[in-house]
Amino acid sequence: MPISAQSAETLALNALGWLVGNEELLPVFLGSTGTSEQDLRDRASEPELLGSVLEFLMLDDSWVVAFCDANSVPYELPGQARAVLSGEADVHWT
Repeated sequence: MPISAQSAETLALNALGWLVGNEELLPVFLGSTGTSEQDLRDRASEPELLGSVLEFLMLDDSWVVAFCDANSVPYELPGQARAVLSGEADVHWT
């Protein structure tokens, strides 16, 4: 069952909070996206930023597992939330 847009945004906000609290990964995220800490504060509610947080999280299975375990959510939920936030525009079937 697909998750709602509101649930996707809530999960992404939780992922953002988890990322901000991770002293090792936060600088990697900021460096790889060109996002500043001020951008995080100013744009935290924007679906584009939230989608980029989930996309970054999904770059490494161990990050997904760590986030999901810390938040007691199923491992597939970040991917589902990312698809909802992007409108599934980045899904390619070929």
